[in-house]
Amino acid sequence: MPNIKSAAKRVRQDARRRQRNRTYRSAARTAVKQARTLIEDADPAAQDAVHTAIVALDRAAQRGAIHANNAARRKSRLMQRFNKATAT
Repeated sequence: MPNIKSAAKRVRQDARRRQRNRTYRSAARTAVKQARTLIEDADPAAQDAVHTAIVALDRAAQRGAIHANNAARRKSRLMQRFNKATAT
């Protein structure tokens, strides 16, 4: 446990932020997972799922839950999968 008042406050703030970030990260992960599943199944709803996943990733990056480059990389890989699946 911290002995300094400011350190104790920092611990409390970090705990709140960790909980807040967790929801955005989790939502992004879930959306990407659902999109990938629909892409693999060649489901027509895959396009909407990909769009939802991209929005979730952008929101997580905007809130600082994940790094902007991390979101960009995940979106790029997801779109590559989607484009490859729809081309065949």
